[in-house]
Amino acid sequence: MSLRNPLVQSFFDEPTNTFSYVVRDPDSRACAIIDSVLDFDYAAGRTDVRSADAIIDYVQRNDLAVEWVLETHVHADHLSAAPYLNEHLGGQTGIGARIVEVQEIFGKVFNAGTDFARDGRQFNRLFHEGDSFAIGNLEARVLHTPGHTPACLTYVVGDAAFVGDTLFMPDYGTARCDFPGGDARTLYRSIQKVLALPPETRLFLCHDYKAPGREAFVCQTTVAEQREHNVHVHEGVDEEAFVVMRRERDATLGMPRLILPSVQINMRAGHMPPAEDNGQVYLKVPLNRF
Repeated sequence: MSLRNPLVQSFFDEPTNTFSYVVRDPDSRACAIIDSVLDFDYAAGRTDVRSADAIIDYVQRNDLAVEWVLETHVHADHLSAAPYLNEHLGGQTGIGARIVEVQEIFGKVFNAGTDFARDGRQFNRLFHEGDSFAIGNLEARVLHTPGHTPACLTYVVGDAAFVGDTLFMPDYGTARCDFPGGDARTLYRSIQKVLALPPETRLFLCHDYKAPGREAFVCQTTVAEQREHNVHVHEGVDEEAFVVMRRERDATLGMPRLILPSVQINMRAGHMPPAEDNGQVYLKVPLNRF
């Protein structure tokens, strides 16, 4: 495997504050797409592919070959465009192996029925802690970083790590842990795994919400910056203090605007629920559940 570092291109969807990435091998055409977005107008119940088309345009203009379409976790704030990208660009899908726990939890929440497989088969590859895979000549390795959800992963590719929702910019802090299967203590320990990477490691975030006083959206920080400046988990913050802070903070947060459609679709690897007998696809709203 090459010791070179990846080339990273970010794409930002401001309505959901989401960053997606194309991660390129500098020595070949190979690339991976991480945390794609399917645009969704909730009020109209209508999807759109503007964000995914921007990625497709970039890949095709640069004559890249997509080997992977990866998710850091089952997102609760945006829909995945993985099936649309697969259709147009190919690539294997991948997510953490503990997706099966998320599918079990939310399969019950949405009463998905026996036809909804809860063994992760909707994805091509289920990753475990320490697994590795190739992006062309680059080696990517997997850190299991649960806490926000049971299935959260960090993908480490050379000097770059894609941390999903585990960390935000240092001035904004860390992920919430109050979704089903989340746990603040587990998140603290996962963050320590990320912060044990070399200080110069580039950390690419799935979201940025612009802390008060900051004008620009930012997708990239470093391990060193997080260790020194993260407002929730900088060096010197112990596990007990973090857990108290995180639980108190989470108790004040409302549910993400798109959690109900997002989870129903993302637990299926971006595929819609099956159409009903009239040929129409529907999403469910479980009343008074959250």
